[in-house]
Amino acid sequence: MAGIEKSFVASDLSQQGALAVEAAEGAAAGLPPAVRYYPNLGLAYGTVTREGLAALRADSRVAEVTGAPRLLPIPPKRVAAAQLTQRLTWGIAAMRADKLWKQGLSGEGVLVGHLDTGVDGRHATLKGAVKHFARFDFLGRRVTPAPDPHDTEDHGTHTAATIAGRPVAGRRHVGVAPKAKLASAIVIEGGDVVARVLGGMDWAVGRRVRVLNMSLGFPGMWDDFRPITAALRRRNVLPVFAVGNEGPGTSRSPGNYAMAVSVGANDARRKVAWFSSSQRFKRKSDPLVPDLVAPGVRVISARPGRGYQAMDGTSMATPHVAGLAALLIEAKPRASVNDVEEAIFASCRRGANMRPGRANRGMPDAVRALNELTGG
Repeated sequence: MAGIEKSFVASDLSQQGALAVEAAEGAAAGLPPAVRYYPNLGLAYGTVTREGLAALRADSRVAEVTGAPRLLPIPPKRVAAAQLTQRLTWGIAAMRADKLWKQGLSGEGVLVGHLDTGVDGRHATLKGAVKHFARFDFLGRRVTPAPDPHDTEDHGTHTAATIAGRPVAGRRHVGVAPKAKLASAIVIEGGDVVARVLGGMDWAVGRRVRVLNMSLGFPGMWDDFRPITAALRRRNVLPVFAVGNEGPGTSRSPGNYAMAVSVGANDARRKVAWFSSSQRFKRKSDPLVPDLVAPGVRVISARPGRGYQAMDGTSMATPHVAGLAALLIEAKPRASVNDVEEAIFASCRRGANMRPGRANRGMPDAVRALNELTGG
């Protein structure tokens, strides 16, 4: 937004400034710009003095001023070697996603945003799945030209394949929506993660994703990312966020916002995982998080390079829901973000081993969700 630059300052006391100075190119390049704009989110990000903050709050063109708490990845609680020996992972079978495949739904034509540690696009189950790829450096700048799809850890490849993994040898599946496409970006770990995530979100929205999968957040309830989450919904993007792995009485923002689909984890016995976060808030709308739970224990998915591994975490549950959303959007492309969310919520059921305070609505069912969305 032209004209508000004067309210921001470039400072080596800020995280951006310190990172730039300490980086190898920092001495030559100097401090980064005082403010960065994210046009698809309607957002400006930078450092302000007390006077600059007052000026922004007084500016009629500025709708809201918030802070920027440090975003953190949600690491898996367990990682183990695994082999893909079954036709379906237990999570796909439990959610009955394969029943929608038999009706001709596979996520084809739907673009899902995936912000994580990246994705190994050469893996057998992910070949052809990545339509767009970007890497945001430690200062939140998009690396150009775009590198080939790769993973800086192993978390992103696992979550990406759960969303849109292609069948291996035509018969073994890890992906809920096996013909959906991914817009995947490296936004964690390290550096100015807020700038990296904002860059990734803005980039994904610019590529017209319909669903955004994020397995990251900051512990506790912070309102600072609420306007950004609202901006996603205004652009008809369904925000599907992990609620966290810190157990009962905890949650992570923005996954705990009422306007996000917050996802906890359950196991194959339909019991909520011990690590899955859950929390009740004093608010009229959607006071309990997570909104639902999904398969997040011993989830087998792709490992960078080759092969597969099992992971536990709400990060593993979240892409199950993002993949289901892709199937539903293919069935009804003009459905609004509210339509898709309501269909998923209405499909949920709690198992006998699920307590309401931990599982909320329970686990979604793909067949019921499709019937809810399309009228049966």
